[in-house]
Parts: sequence; C-alpha cells; structure tokens
Amino acid sequence: MKERFLFLFNIAVQSVLVNKLRGILTALGVVFGVAAVIAMLAIGSGAKKFILDQMRLIGTNNIVFTHKATDKNTGEEGEEESTTSTPGNESDLKTWAPGMSKGDIEVIRSIASVDLVSPEIIRQTKAIFNGKILDIRCVGVTNSFFELNRLETYKGTLFTEEHLRNALPVCVIGKNVETKLFSGKDPVGQSIKCGNNYFTIIGVLDKRIATRETLASLGLRDLNSDIFIPIDVSLIRFGDRSVIRKEHLGRQGRGNGNGNEEPEIHQIDRLVVRVHDSKFLQPTADVIARLLKRRHEGQVDFNMEIPELLLQQEQKTQDIFNLVLAVIAGISLLVGGIGIMNIMLASVYERIKEIGLRRALGATHQDIVIQFLIEAVLVSTIGGLMGVLLGIAAASAISTAAEIPTIISWWSIVLSFGVAASIGLAFGIFPAKKAARLDPIEALRTD
Repeated sequence: MKERFLFLFNIAVQSVLVNKLRGILTALGVVFGVAAVIAMLAIGSGAKKFILDQMRLIGTNNIVFTHKATDKNTGEEGEEESTTSTPGNESDLKTWAPGMSKGDIEVIRSIASVDLVSPEIIRQTKAIFNGKILDIRCVGVTNSFFELNRLETYKGTLFTEEHLRNALPVCVIGKNVETKLFSGKDPVGQSIKCGNNYFTIIGVLDKRIATRETLASLGLRDLNSDIFIPIDVSLIRFGDRSVIRKEHLGRQGRGNGNGNEEPEIHQIDRLVVRVHDSKFLQPTADVIARLLKRRHEGQVDFNMEIPELLLQQEQKTQDIFNLVLAVIAGISLLVGGIGIMNIMLASVYERIKEIGLRRALGATHQDIVIQFLIEAVLVSTIGGLMGVLLGIAAASAISTAAEIPTIISWWSIVLSFGVAASIGLAFGIFPAKKAARLDPIEALRTD
C-alpha cells in the first residue's frame, strides 16, 4: 500500500511540474489568502498585546479623578447664567468649590467596593544636586501609589510607617533622576534640594519602560522622571493650598488685581480609586461622583475617567476590525479554493485520454481519486508555503510603514498552512471523483 501511494505521489508531482505556470497561477489565490490570514492575526495579536500593556500601565479596575477649575460665569453644564450681576447683588456670588481634599479620601475609602485610594499632590519644581539642575515633578503620595502602579525600588526602600507618621523629609526618586543628577554615585542617603526644600533620598525606583507615545495616549506621566515624597510632607513643605491666606482676601470674582486668575484652594491634584471587581467600576464611579459633588457644595470641580472601560471599548473596536480582516482573508482563501477546483476540472478534461489509458492498464477508481487529490493538495500546499513567506513579510512591512505593533505567532503559521492544505483537499475531491468516474473505453476513444 505504501509503495502504491508513493507511486501515485510521484505521478502527481510530475503532472504538477509539467505545468509549472498553471500550478503557480492556480496557487495564487491560496497565496494571498494565507498571507492575509497571517498578517491579520499578526496585527490582531500586536493590538491585543499593546492594549494589555496599556492596561498594565494604568492598572486594572481604576477610576481617575483630577482637579477641574470651576468657572464663575458658567453653571454646572457650562451654560451661562441668565441672572444679571450687579455690585452687591447676591447673584454675583459664586458657590464655594473647595476641590478635592484629604477629607474626600477618608469618605471614599468607606465605600464597600473600593479596594485602594491613591491621592497625588503634584508640584512642578527644580531638583538640585551637586551643582546640577533638573526640571522635575515633586509628587506627594502614599504607599498606595506604589502598590497601585506596581512600582518597586531596586535601591533602598519605599516610605515606612515612621516616615509617614512623622512627616519626615524623605523622598524616592525615579530612575531618570538618578541617571541625570548622580552620574554613577549611589543616591541613597544623599540630600537633594527640591525648590526651597531638602529631602533625604531613601530609594530609587525600578525603571518603567514605556514609549512617549503610549504615555501620551493614556494621559500618563513618565514616572521615571519624578521625585516622590510623603503626602503630608508635601502639604507642610510646599504649602497647603486649602488654607485661606492673606492674598486670598479682598478678591472680587476671579481677579487677582488683573482680574485674570482665581487662587487654587484644592489639596489633591489627582485621585486614583481602585475597585475590587470590574463589574462595580461604573456604579462605584457614579457613587463617588455624587458624593464628591455633595461634599463640594454642588460644584463639579473634578474630572472623572475610567481608563479600563475606554480600553475595553478600544478592544471591542479592534475585535471588530480583526473580524473584518478575517472575513476578507476567508474570502481570499475561498476564491483560491474555487480556482483550484476550476483548474483541476480543466485538467481532467485535458487529460481524459491519459486517465483512460491508466484505467486500461489497471489503475483503480481509488488510484485516480488519490492521484488528483494529491495534485490539488500539492498546489494548495505550495501556495500555503508561499503565502506564509508573503504573510510574514507583509506583517513586517505593515509594522514598519504604519508604526503599529505586529506579532507573528507559530500557531498562526500552522493554522494558515493547515487551512491551505485543507482547501486543496476539499476543493480537489469533486474533480478527482469526476476523473475517476470516466469510462476508460470512452476516454480512450477521445481525440
């Protein structure tokens, strides 16, 4: 049986080689179909990895609240108030909006679905060490910030309970700060000046790898370039904006003498809330938003964003795009299969006399079927191999030209090649059976 199959295989190979051009043209449909499948799967896998990397950067189940300045001349929905303002008129007064504060943190923590709350106070300043100056952000945080962002030190430690309880002037620096200011020296234990304040460095964070484009698309900062201090230290050393000071008194409307600005009185610039379960994200966000509005005298002086829901929507859009690509690739493979069937049918009619001669010499019905099936599978397999090479090249070209990530996996190659071989088998059955059903006597009479 093995020798018989090898004999039939040899005949099929010779038949394909005799008509090389026809075989190549027949395989083109399969070539482009397989290439489309590999490129589509590479784009889909790359997009999925990119989105998962984004989710790792922002963390999962997070709700982000940021400070938003309120406008005296607009209402909650941004529409102008119709009441005419006159000196001494109560309608000229605006409801006080305190902004986010430490008091909000304690209330939010009491919500059952909340797992973690991370406040941030962000101050733009300059870091100075040994005559070197660097523009940085000095960020007041708690240890929840490091847990939320999955940050660890590769030198020194994070804040201890003693640092936080006693509001000690210590800091943890990002990797870029160490590289630019310390030139190979060990920064742990060194004193660094931020603005007018000195802080003792207790740790250096591991470098977080992320492109500027990724950070910009997610609205994230480059944490490698920041300096982190305890949140209470930030309020003490850089000033608590919620404390009413002399310069705040006597202001009318939004003026500061020039009538352009209103003093900042919020304590917290950014507040990230992590929820226990993603199914509670939207309900928890709604509860917190209503809670903050009530605590802030009915003023919506904050922006709210749920990054994970935005990324999930992005993933759904990407899935639809991948489905469209899959349909296009499937159509290409279908067209390729139909092309194989048509050429094989034409080959049957061209080789009627050959088939009759082989039947007369003892070839069985099964032998003819196997021979034509092998020819069809050979053509589709060659097309599959060419398609794999073209698909890999196409995925690389797309990644370079469009600057989108593509990942070519071994299973996508196996899948594409398997589909190509299956198409040859499926669309070769009908021509093979038609050839086998020919009457050998009538076939020999054919001119």
